[in-house]
Amino acid sequence: MRSAPLAMPIRAELVASQERMTLDEQLSYLRKGMVEIIREEDLRERLVAAAAAGRKLRIKVGFDPTAPDLHLGHTVLLRKMKHFQDLGHTVIFLIGDMTGLIGDPTGRNVTRPPMTREAILENAETYKAQVFKILDPEKTEVRFNSEWLEPMQYVDIVRLASHYPVARMLERDYFSNRLRDGISISMHELLYPLAQGYDSVALNCDVEMGGTDQRFNLLVGRDLQRDYGQAPQIVCTTPLLEGIDGVNKMSKSLGNYIGITEPPDVMFRKVMQISDELMWRYYLLLTDKTESEIARLRASVADGLLHPMEAKIALGKMIVADYHSAAEAESAAAVFDNVVRRKQVPAEIETVALPEGVVKDGAIRLDKLLARIGLAESVSDAARKVKAGAVEIDGVKWTTLAWAEPSPEILIQVGKHWRKVIR
Repeated sequence: MRSAPLAMPIRAELVASQERMTLDEQLSYLRKGMVEIIREEDLRERLVAAAAAGRKLRIKVGFDPTAPDLHLGHTVLLRKMKHFQDLGHTVIFLIGDMTGLIGDPTGRNVTRPPMTREAILENAETYKAQVFKILDPEKTEVRFNSEWLEPMQYVDIVRLASHYPVARMLERDYFSNRLRDGISISMHELLYPLAQGYDSVALNCDVEMGGTDQRFNLLVGRDLQRDYGQAPQIVCTTPLLEGIDGVNKMSKSLGNYIGITEPPDVMFRKVMQISDELMWRYYLLLTDKTESEIARLRASVADGLLHPMEAKIALGKMIVADYHSAAEAESAAAVFDNVVRRKQVPAEIETVALPEGVVKDGAIRLDKLLARIGLAESVSDAARKVKAGAVEIDGVKWTTLAWAEPSPEILIQVGKHWRKVIR
């Protein structure tokens, strides 16, 4: 944990921020990409009071380190944290090493198995290395909630539980749906929102942010702070980012993710894979372009003044540059242009017609296709190759078994072997 700067520099920093942006401009800057702010009038008052007192607001975001790497879905929150930092405030990157041991039931119909302490701490170390690709380390506190949760004794946990009614806890959709469906709920799952909420008490937070799926947990923190005699935190929710498939929430387990530690050319190719419509959502949530700038860009595409691919290339360069460098972004774009758009592939390449029986519900089944055109020994072998990331379609690594792009021709590479499939 970093020591707090002296009061005078804090005041000077906040005054400078306010000189650059009016209060309404600050709120507009913070509102971009938010789904909900509870309550915005409270945030306005807190910003005014903090500036007058020369103090920084404390902005908390918790991450349970359930996987070793972060992807662009996580950065939606990280970017909003950075926006608070841009206005001079302190963000708290809270690693849930204790709540991770419980297992967050959010969005699940069954109990999530808790992780081991060793796995959590190992993942936490990679998180700390990755978040500073976006956040300013001088304005960031990295904290672990074991700091205050681990020393709690049984009587402390019982007292904490007395601050929240069971009826309200069971009103939560995730729990009420499981009760209705006869799916068991373990007591430790009811304790998870209390533990997360108590984090806000321990840190005396002004604002807590999280995805829309965390809304209930964030509000528990607000209620607990009020019961503990603190000013209730402002709750800010951000949308869940769709993965490159355009359907499901970005997830490593679904293979539809863009990892922030992936090589520049891989990141760029994956951005090029998203639909033209999803591109605008990525512009909104993954770049610092203002909403008015995005609207003008979108109008240029709609009016035919700018090709959608050019807008997507610009997006890909911005995203790659954020996590690598501008030079590497340009290089990744050049590779994509040479290999994919200009189809610079081996001169000798077999062209085949799309076989019958490989299309289902409008999508090509890649396992069946690869087996039929000789790029795999069998359907099961093809499925293994796809899931292992050994298959590229039009220069993009594809790890799910369905391909729904409407291209009249498809360029497929498996290792050193190529096929051009004509639809």
